[in-house]
Amino acid sequence: MKSFTRIAAGSLRQPRQSLPSARHVCHSCQNLRLSRIEQRQFSQTAPSLTDSFGFKKYTLPRSFKPKEVNLPAKMASPPPPDPARKRLAYIALGSNLGDRIGWIEKACAELDARGIKVKRTSSLWETEPMYVLDQDRFVNGACEVETTLEPLALLDALQDIENSLGRKKIIDKGPRNIDLDILLYDNIKFNHERLTIPHIGIPEREFVLKPLAELIPDKPLDPDRPWTLTRDLLDALPSSTTPITTMTPLSAHHPPIMALNPARKTHVMGILNMTPDSFSDGGQNTSLEEQTLISNIRSFLDAGATMIDVGGQSTAPNCPEVSVEEELNRVVPAIQLIRSHFSDRPVLISVDTYRASVAEAAVAAGADIVNDVSGGSMDPEMLPTVARLGTTICLMHMRGTPATMNNLADYPDSEGGLIGGIAKELVERVAAAETAGVRRWRIVLDPGLGFAKVGWQNVDVLRHLDELRFWPGLQGLPWLVGSSRKSFIGRVTGVPTPKERIWGTAATVAAAVQGGADVVRVHDVREMAQVVAMADAIWRY
Repeated sequence: MKSFTRIAAGSLRQPRQSLPSARHVCHSCQNLRLSRIEQRQFSQTAPSLTDSFGFKKYTLPRSFKPKEVNLPAKMASPPPPDPARKRLAYIALGSNLGDRIGWIEKACAELDARGIKVKRTSSLWETEPMYVLDQDRFVNGACEVETTLEPLALLDALQDIENSLGRKKIIDKGPRNIDLDILLYDNIKFNHERLTIPHIGIPEREFVLKPLAELIPDKPLDPDRPWTLTRDLLDALPSSTTPITTMTPLSAHHPPIMALNPARKTHVMGILNMTPDSFSDGGQNTSLEEQTLISNIRSFLDAGATMIDVGGQSTAPNCPEVSVEEELNRVVPAIQLIRSHFSDRPVLISVDTYRASVAEAAVAAGADIVNDVSGGSMDPEMLPTVARLGTTICLMHMRGTPATMNNLADYPDSEGGLIGGIAKELVERVAAAETAGVRRWRIVLDPGLGFAKVGWQNVDVLRHLDELRFWPGLQGLPWLVGSSRKSFIGRVTGVPTPKERIWGTAATVAAAVQGGADVVRVHDVREMAQVVAMADAIWRY
């Protein structure tokens, strides 16, 4: 086949002199060694272009085979898809049958097991049913996953997980034990008879936008409308007739904390220190006979405690650190004692420790919650261990260690001041927990009264607890407050003896309930349970 290229011999502007025989050599054509050159006259019919211009016709020989040419990157064809490339997707999670939270956690575990890595999760939200109204309330959430699967292959994997967990679709949008949907995938639009991305129902569904707004509040969901962000779509929805709330599971046998339910009841956590040197009750429980200890625990439960926090290492300033073995010998028998003697009582057990090995042994003995005063910072294995165990963890704000924390109580205004400093550092601990694999719905927060906060700073925290609750990145998470008998109460009231600070503690407990605390940790259970009952009647309705 012959190929022709015409190259003008002169400028398209009218030349000063007629140069019909002018020849301009194309160096590219010379390099290609074309077989012959023909010269003709090119006449223009336009009045201003009456002169003749020369052009050359180059005829390629039949045997010509062009060499491979490397085009610039911007002109090159796109590379073929890389099957090993990791893509980011967002999956909706839902259930309204049986152990709703349990089904969602099993689905997330299945995702991880199949190589679809769950990087982050939203909170879980309890919502009214939509479309088909005659069914139970749903638990909804979302997760951010990393996958090498293409969209349809990912859809197949999700449907296989649903089937493996026993889902049977009887009515469209009806009851189901597990529901997994692809919401977003790698910033693309995808249309197929089986799948549309972004999910078509996102803009109208609060139970989808609430979880997504926790994960990606500033992300545009539609590539064709990059100015519309997740939070914009959420703000555009009409207000719910029944406000939805987050859910934080505590155990498989207890109702979750509903941190945004204005009528929720406050948990009373009784302190069971199995230490000889705690600041307030050191040695009180360590030397007791088993029956006396059982009697004390029973008095906690009879007085209204719903949780018992068992500790074997004092975190008071200047207290020595005990060995792991000693801490285990203190907490594990106490937890086993509670479980064996109070199996008929709906009691939750938390273990107060910053050591991963102690947390794991405590959970094996029957603990439901890990209460870590360091927020998972003092033992690098704590957060991965809690993630693997699937238990709920309380992340407390603290700086340094119990030995150094009181020297680290400076919160400059230039860095957000006291409240801003606590909030930002807790956001970092939440992110660290999520990176380690802890589900967001398994996190409780504690502002850390008395830990890297001195004197009136603790009063300021109680004044601004509600501000912490709604700090960006912390919204929807439940809060534990432990003010019982602490030194700042003694400073304000003038009561030097910790055991005599009951009235001052009562005021701080009432303030904590007013500020939105979900759990108060106390020594004097009988008195503080009454304070909580009254405070709930005033502020929780």
